[in-house]
Amino acid sequence: MRDILQDTLASVLVREVPLVQGLVSMQRLSGGASQETYKLIVETPEGQHNLCLRRSPGGEAIEDGERRPGLATEAALMCAARDAGVPEPDVHYVLQEEDGLGEGFVMQWVDGETLGRRIVAAPEYANARAHLIEQCSAVLARIHAIDLDAADLRKRLTGLPPEAFVSQTYERYLDFGFAQPMIDYAARWLLENLPANSRRTLVHNDFRIGNLMVDADGLCAVLDWELAHIGDPVRDLGWLCTRSWRFGGALPAGGIGTREALLAAYAEASGHVVSHAHLKFWEVFGSFWWAVACLGMAEHYRTGPDKTVERPAIGRRTSECQADCVNLLFPGPVDLPDANVSNTGLDMPEGTELLQSVHDFLRSEVRRETSGRTSFLSLVASNSLAILLRESSLLAQHRSDEQARLWALLGVNADLAQLRGQLCTALRRGEMPLDDARLQSHLRQTVMLQLCIDQPKYPALKGPE
Repeated sequence: MRDILQDTLASVLVREVPLVQGLVSMQRLSGGASQETYKLIVETPEGQHNLCLRRSPGGEAIEDGERRPGLATEAALMCAARDAGVPEPDVHYVLQEEDGLGEGFVMQWVDGETLGRRIVAAPEYANARAHLIEQCSAVLARIHAIDLDAADLRKRLTGLPPEAFVSQTYERYLDFGFAQPMIDYAARWLLENLPANSRRTLVHNDFRIGNLMVDADGLCAVLDWELAHIGDPVRDLGWLCTRSWRFGGALPAGGIGTREALLAAYAEASGHVVSHAHLKFWEVFGSFWWAVACLGMAEHYRTGPDKTVERPAIGRRTSECQADCVNLLFPGPVDLPDANVSNTGLDMPEGTELLQSVHDFLRSEVRRETSGRTSFLSLVASNSLAILLRESSLLAQHRSDEQARLWALLGVNADLAQLRGQLCTALRRGEMPLDDARLQSHLRQTVMLQLCIDQPKYPALKGPE
C-alpha cells in the first residue's frame, strides 16, 4: 500500500509539473546525511520518466546552528548558477507550505556518478579525472562571478566573512558543552591567522567530490547548495582540498589533482591569484568545520527528528578531521597501538564475539539481501559495531594515557573530564601558547589514538601527504 507521503507527492506532481500524469514509485537514495533525496519515476504521455525530489528530513527545516538559506533559496541558487553556465539540473517545482510535504523541490534527474570513491578510482572515469580539476576551477570561477543583485540573491543569503565563519562554527561547538581540545586549538589558530583583504562573492560552501556529479566526460552537475553564503571564495578551493573528501585518492585536490594545478587553473579561469597560505587557512578551516559538523550530527541524533543509524556514526568522524588539523598544523611522530581484539577467557561467548557476529551479519547477509538505502545503512551499522570492538581493546589504556599526559601538562591531579575541560579553558583564554611542544605532542597523540579506535584505515594516521 502506498504511504501518505507518496500519495501527497503524486497529487502535487500531477498538478504542478508539466506532462506528469502520475507517480509510479519513489526511492530514497543512500547519500545525503543532511537532506533527503529521492529518485522519482513518473508517468508521462511519452512513457515513464525520472525526476528527483530534494527534501528536508521529515519535511522539517534543519535546526543545527548553521544559517542555512533554505531549500527554496537553494533552488534559486541552482537556477542562477545554470544561467551563469554552471552545469545544473532544471528545477521543475519548489514545494509550498500548502502542499503538506515540508521544504523541498522537484528537479530534473541527471545521470552520472556521485560516489566519491568511484569518481576518484574507477577505471571508467579515468578520462574525466584527467581534466576534472580544470573543470572544477572554471565552474568555481563562474560561481564566484555571479551577480548577486541581478540574480536577486543578496537578500536571501547570509554574509560570512572569514572571522565570522570561524566564530560561528566555534560557538556552535561551544554550545555542545563537549570538551575537545584539538577543536579549541584549531579555532584559536584560525582566529590568529585570518586571511587579509579577502573578496566577497557567492560561495557554494560545499563544493567537493561527492557533491559533484561526474560522467565519462567529466563534471555534469553541481549539487547541494544548502550551505551557500556570501564570503571568501577561497573557501570553496580549500574545501575541495580538505582531506575528508579525497576518498582514498593520493592527491590533495579532491584526491585527483595537486594544489598547484588547482590554483593555476583557478587563476586562469577567474583572473585571481590565490596564495598557498590563503588556501591553507581554508583547508584547516575545512577540517575544523567538519569536525564540529560531525559532532552536530551526533547532537541531531539525540534531539531528532531524523534518528537514523547514520548520524551517530558520522559523529565519530570528528576524530578524522581533528587528525587532519594535526597534520596541517603540527605533524610529528605518534606511538600507535595494536588494535587487535583479544578474548579474556572469562565468558563463552565473549561480548566482543557477540558484537563481531552482528557486525558480520550486517556486513554480509543483510547487505547482500537488501538494496538502496537499507543496504547502505547496514554497512554504516556494521562500521559502528567495529568501533565498539576496537574500543573494547583500546579505550581503557587510551584514556589512562591521556589522563597521565594531562596531569604532566597542567600540573593538576583530577579526573579526565576535568582535565580536558581545564585544557580547553586554557586554550580559550590564550593562557597556553599554540607553539608549546608538550601541548602539541599531547594533542597529536590523543587525537591519533582516538582515530585508531574510530577509523584505523583513515590516511591521516600515515601523516601529511
